[in-house]
Amino acid sequence: MPMEAIKWLGDRVRVLDQTCLPAEEIYLELSCYQEVASAITQLKIRGAPAIGVAGAYGVALGALQIKATDKDIFVEELKAITQALASTRPTAKNLFLAIDRLWQIAKKGGDVGQIKQALLDEAVKIHAEEAEATRRISQLGVGLIRDGATILTHCNTGALATAGYGTALGIIKQAKDESKKIKVLVTETRPLLQGARLTAWELKRADIPFTLITDSMAGYFMGRGEVDLVIVGADRIALNGDTANKIGTYSLAVLAKENDIPFYVAAPTTTVDPSLASGDEIPIEHRSPDEVTHIQGLRIAPDGINVANPAFDVTPHQYISAIITERGVIKEPYGEGLGFP
Repeated sequence: MPMEAIKWLGDRVRVLDQTCLPAEEIYLELSCYQEVASAITQLKIRGAPAIGVAGAYGVALGALQIKATDKDIFVEELKAITQALASTRPTAKNLFLAIDRLWQIAKKGGDVGQIKQALLDEAVKIHAEEAEATRRISQLGVGLIRDGATILTHCNTGALATAGYGTALGIIKQAKDESKKIKVLVTETRPLLQGARLTAWELKRADIPFTLITDSMAGYFMGRGEVDLVIVGADRIALNGDTANKIGTYSLAVLAKENDIPFYVAAPTTTVDPSLASGDEIPIEHRSPDEVTHIQGLRIAPDGINVANPAFDVTPHQYISAIITERGVIKEPYGEGLGFP
């Protein structure tokens, strides 16, 4: 059966708890916006497109539970809900875009009952659009993969992260669907091991040959000529093509450039932020030191030490061979190619 990372159940949203994978496949039913916000913050649901979808459902859930019938009071209460969901994670553009889409609908005409229904309809529409975008990305990007290629990927960009078919991992799955004989190198993706826990889990389910490596092994395999291309996802893309993605992506891009290996970014246009001229303006989330000093609750570092834990880094556009969106395979100049003047 197809795995659904997020599903709307009529009066609540069901999500697959990604913190429990791969040991347990546990689904959570979230019935209020506070539970959705907590799930996003705790990475129970993660991945830029997926948290955009979750955020939209969170706004809709919050709206359904507002008791006020006066529109002005309703909108004021809804504003607090949107702010709470927007404060969960700062880097992924999809979250803010989805919340803003619902907020703009709430401010339009109509009575409270009509607004509530319109918000729910829009959340469902956002989910469908993101799923369709990932399917289109996969179909467009598969042409970049030759038969027999070895692909290196980082973090997790499949159905878990996108609430659809996948971006970078969707392209890989599409290659397998087209009977291309591919192999995948999966970086473990420290500190939270999204590659080891989630991408390996998805690839195993899809019966795609892969090998798990530590993050620091990527240069070894590239230098030996054992990597044909790198495909990663993105959490935010600036106007010039600079791209924020899971920490460690920039290092992979530099290594790929040094070894003359194509480096591709796959992401829906909801990840593009035309308000940012370059990656220098992308807000980078810094998370708890415990994620570095512990692995699944087990301490691996001395107590009381200084720890840095940026969740993302920025890859400058000159290291990116192409950006694959649902609109096409885009190369320099990225601002024009991404549909912005």
